[in-house]
Amino acid sequence: MLKDLTIISAFLLICSPPFSIAEADDAALISAQQGNHRDSDNRRRDQYRHPVEVLNFFDVGPKMSIVEIWPSSGWWTEILGPYTHDQGIYYAAGFAMTASRTPQWRKDVQIEFANKLALHPQIYSHIVCTELSLPERYSIAPAATTDRVLTFRNVHNWMKGGYDQQMFEVMFRALKPGGILGLVEHRAKAGTAIEQMISTGYVTEAHIKSLAQQAGFLFDSASELNANPKDTTEHPKGVWTLPPTLRHCKSLAEKQQEHCNKHYKAIGESDRMTLRFIKPAST
Repeated sequence: MLKDLTIISAFLLICSPPFSIAEADDAALISAQQGNHRDSDNRRRDQYRHPVEVLNFFDVGPKMSIVEIWPSSGWWTEILGPYTHDQGIYYAAGFAMTASRTPQWRKDVQIEFANKLALHPQIYSHIVCTELSLPERYSIAPAATTDRVLTFRNVHNWMKGGYDQQMFEVMFRALKPGGILGLVEHRAKAGTAIEQMISTGYVTEAHIKSLAQQAGFLFDSASELNANPKDTTEHPKGVWTLPPTLRHCKSLAEKQQEHCNKHYKAIGESDRMTLRFIKPAST
């Protein structure tokens, strides 16, 4: 009897996969986060951005078609690039190089991003760079083909430009029915006026939900992964007072800067909402 149990146990050990698909995907995501290609300054921000946990909350998988809105310097690209390289599609919907209204500083950001991708073709060769600057450029991916659209701390910029609602409509069009919009944004206190949101960079959850719902999305879930109870949201230079920008401290006399930096670094990066929306399957 004991011999039979030993044989059965050995058979199960040999024939059972060492990891489930979900565990394998999670291991691949952690490996991407820990890759040597990542910038050291970016690594230090993991404590505030929780990339593995956030991407898991958005249910991102390596075989998916994913759009990231305005990847800028490529902080998330360093993780999403290697994670999706072998089996997925990653659309980097950056600032439009060809749109007449695109300021030079945004074009410079795009040039730096392109140079970043060129440094590691073994990681980034599959990335499809598209242009997103309203009103001229809005085709971020073929309509209704993407599994996930991700945007990180961008809504306040769209509000300042006056095209926040249109941006949500652009993201809605790109998603497949049943696809997920994953969004992270600096969180304002409930009842904050629109003008104050624009000037401080902090946006209310209610405003974002309204924009999403008007575009056709259904609210699915919220996470406190990126919450920071130390952040009062009341700072002299808005969200840019906090690290990594520390804009207020830079405006002070040199002797005051050290104390100022220490104070705001102790608070850490901003309090952020992490929201998940779904494009209805019947769309």
